[in-house]
Amino acid sequence: MGFAFLDRWRTRRDAAEAGPVRYGAGTDVPGSLGEMFSECALLRERALDSGLRLDDSAASLRALDQLVPVWRDDPDAAEWLGHDAGLYLGTVMVRTVPGAEWELLPDGSPRVVLANGREVDTVAMGEAWAAEGSPELAAEYARVYSG
Repeated sequence: MGFAFLDRWRTRRDAAEAGPVRYGAGTDVPGSLGEMFSECALLRERALDSGLRLDDSAASLRALDQLVPVWRDDPDAAEWLGHDAGLYLGTVMVRTVPGAEWELLPDGSPRVVLANGREVDTVAMGEAWAAEGSPELAAEYARVYSG
């Protein structure tokens, strides 16, 4: 006799025991997690409304830092925009920093893991950037890129 709730519990437990899953620029496939993280639809739309096309480069991070933060007038938009900004920062890192890759933790939280093993919570950085303007996305990228 099968119990659906028990099957669901086993699946969650097995996933948690499996540990984090990594997705790097060289191992990621189209349509995968890394591609999904790079969508950042709200951020890309807001940037485009301001005349900025995001091209997944460090220069685009500097340009984002220069935008007037009109989103802070809407706390809901700021939260979503901050999440997207963190995913975008992580996308730029994974695509341009040698050895950087996405790591999906068992709780579903994404992190960027560098070649030296350092984990970077880019989503938290993006949320702080959207809410307070600090840390600047380009500065965080520069710290990671320079080692």
